[in-house]
Amino acid sequence: MTADRFLLCGTSAAETEPVRLTAGPLNADFVNGNLRTIRHGGTEVLRAIAYIVRDRDWGTYEPALADLTIDQGADAFTVSYTAGCAGPDGSRLTFRAAIKGTADGGLVFSVSALPDSDFETNRCGFCILHPIAGLAGSPVTVEHTDGSVVATKLPDLIDPWQPFKDLRAITHKVRPGVTAECRMEGDVFEMEDQRNWSDASYKTYVRPLALPWPYMLPAGETNRQTISMSIASDDKTPVTTEVSGPVRVTLGEPGPALPDVGVIIYPGDVETALANLATLSVLGPQQLLFHYDPTRGHGLDTLRSFARLAAAYPARTTLECVVACSGDLDAELSDVAGLVRRARLRLDAIAVSPSVDRQSTPPGSAWPPCPPLEDVYAAARRAFPDIRLGGGMFSYFTELNRKRVPAGLLDFVTHCTCPIVHAADDLSVMQSLEALPFITRSARAIFADKPYRIGPSTIAMRQNPYGGATKDNPRGQRIAMANRDPRHNGLFAAAWTIGYAARVAPAGLEMLTLSGFSGPFGVLAEAGEPAAEGSPRPIFQAIKGLCELAGLKYVAAKTSDETRVLALAGRSSSGRTVVWLTNLTASDVPVDLSEFGRDRIVMAPYAIARIG
Repeated sequence: MTADRFLLCGTSAAETEPVRLTAGPLNADFVNGNLRTIRHGGTEVLRAIAYIVRDRDWGTYEPALADLTIDQGADAFTVSYTAGCAGPDGSRLTFRAAIKGTADGGLVFSVSALPDSDFETNRCGFCILHPIAGLAGSPVTVEHTDGSVVATKLPDLIDPWQPFKDLRAITHKVRPGVTAECRMEGDVFEMEDQRNWSDASYKTYVRPLALPWPYMLPAGETNRQTISMSIASDDKTPVTTEVSGPVRVTLGEPGPALPDVGVIIYPGDVETALANLATLSVLGPQQLLFHYDPTRGHGLDTLRSFARLAAAYPARTTLECVVACSGDLDAELSDVAGLVRRARLRLDAIAVSPSVDRQSTPPGSAWPPCPPLEDVYAAARRAFPDIRLGGGMFSYFTELNRKRVPAGLLDFVTHCTCPIVHAADDLSVMQSLEALPFITRSARAIFADKPYRIGPSTIAMRQNPYGGATKDNPRGQRIAMANRDPRHNGLFAAAWTIGYAARVAPAGLEMLTLSGFSGPFGVLAEAGEPAAEGSPRPIFQAIKGLCELAGLKYVAAKTSDETRVLALAGRSSSGRTVVWLTNLTASDVPVDLSEFGRDRIVMAPYAIARIG
């Protein structure tokens, strides 16, 4: 990195630098025992081949490598290492890995795992990630475990379930004249569409989800798995070259209005917001989203505190209301409406969702008891007849895609996303932005032109649909499913936020919520951070910029390399155009602004910049 690491990512801890492995036209980055960004002739073939061990809450172990040997030759490379995972009650899993790549495009990654004692896991084995850019909806050939071979396609719209099961191999076109086969041995694999979780990949993984989990790896029984990739070429296809030079920004046609910007307010945030009303006014959100959960003890006092803030700050208000669904729905929701009246809380809308729907129901699992959503929404409409009613999921698009709400009963649909469900490294978090247009397009395919909201979506995970709890993160590490993330305090979050808004802008959202006001998801620093408590974090400027764009006409803004720089543009009724740029990388990036009659600029790592 070329700037202060803490300023960039909110932590002084450096990520492990990848080791570039090369064999002729084949190269891959070796990081923490796994392979990332596997390219052939300059084209990404696979996003990753990783050996993953997960705990009973789907948290990922981070085994330390030992006996690491890397041999880089002229036309081949080999890697070997040992590693281990320490589980509950003194259990331990040790594994040995070997990797070999050759100039003909061959790549083999093998692992032998041996539990010292019975070892509990939700998943132990390989995950293979196919990229989505250029591959979504494209033809593939699938070989199943019974030997049958099927010509099919990768999903274009996001598949709520597994598109392919009982897998032995997948073959896809890398570029004209070049194909890649990925073969999996040692267990039964299946594929899920990771775009559900805003991952920028299709993930092929070991052990079908229809089988029970967690499960035990028996002590003393070796588990062996191998992933092999092979390239077939007509020898006439030219090798591609990586894009270099300044990133060019161009403007296109106008589209829908840019959305209102919301800020999530939890009960514990109200006093800070009231004490910083001037700062809240400078930020300028059009909407306050109040989180209300009777199952966590929220009641009249909570609603009264929300009412004080709603009276003090002139914004539209929505109550995000968790419904326990433990008895008579009319009684439960009428009680909430009565408390809202007693609290004198001014509401423009209410979004409701059953508490049980905050937990995911994976493929093969039994759906938990829950009243029909039609009944939940009908009761909410009777209790709140004079304000807008929303529904969907307070978790992620995954859950909304699998349990599609009857939108005809609603005034708007809503869901969130989180980029650290499966991986928490900087590259994976930024790559998650690639999946957002697929999420919004899939949502529009389901719900058509129904008013559509997204958020709160933040880097940190506010609740864990896939386990008992989010992961505590007292040391400020980059860990999946964490309830706090250090990058929220750095420039990284500002860059990610502008990039997020740029990716979803074409969908014509009515509201977008990408932060809180205070707390771990907020725009203000907390006690114990290097910045003074209550001072703006870097994300403040990004949210403020989005608030200023709200209501302007979206203008399509493209860049010549959207893996490095994204652009978001809005045009006022007077014809004035404002453009926000964001550098998604940890390196300086030159940007060509000749479209705007300006000279080239160099964007610093994770910088955001306003033009106009």
